[in-house]
Amino acid sequence: MTATVRTTSDTPPLQRLRKALPRLLLLSAVVAGIVVAVLYRDSIDSTALEAWITQFGPWAPIVFFCAYVIATVLFLPGLLFTLAAGALFGPYVGTLIALIGATVGATIAFLIARYVLAEWIAARTPARVQRVIEGVEDEGWRFVAMTRLIPFIPFNALNYALGLTRIRLVSYVLASVVFMAPGAAAYAYLGHAGRSLATGDGDLVQNALLGLAVLGLIGFMPRLIKRFVKGRKAAQEQAEAPADTAGEARSGSP
Repeated sequence: MTATVRTTSDTPPLQRLRKALPRLLLLSAVVAGIVVAVLYRDSIDSTALEAWITQFGPWAPIVFFCAYVIATVLFLPGLLFTLAAGALFGPYVGTLIALIGATVGATIAFLIARYVLAEWIAARTPARVQRVIEGVEDEGWRFVAMTRLIPFIPFNALNYALGLTRIRLVSYVLASVVFMAPGAAAYAYLGHAGRSLATGDGDLVQNALLGLAVLGLIGFMPRLIKRFVKGRKAAQEQAEAPADTAGEARSGSP
């Protein structure tokens, strides 16, 4: 009887361990990768990255895309990769590769946070922090759009942080790819301009000015989104006001 009781009591923990094991392994692999990437990130520069990618010949775009995705998940600087994309593949193809690579990497980080970390963190999140998270969730894609346009917000950490919210995956991906596009284009153009300066090819002034112009536009876009959000809220309040007034009039009538 005693042996039977012990076996029964031991079963639930074992089942929980088996269920959590894939998540634990994935989390361990990601953490180990991040630690290694952070330790060696100073040894990664644009020259070394470009030289490494160039050796793959016709496979270089695919290798670079995969490297960008992994770099995004492992907290390596995305700016370095976007500049290298412009230098290696030109402003147009470079922008496309960098944008898709950043979006895929950001989506993977988002999903890792949502399905591996969310439950554990939610159980330990203070009420005040939870209210902040709920405010972010209410804004949805608008919050994602704003943060993608603000350069000083850490891109890699933001991907994981947003995965802890209940923002819809589709909204996250669409807002990310749309509002990261201007920055990707600007930095790809600047990377291409830098390569033109080094080789003496192309119109350096035109590419540099175009990249700077896009960066300037990015600086104004958060203000435009704020005005859009305020205008939308004001319109909703005005639309709801007559209905409330009519309801009060009906309730006050005999």
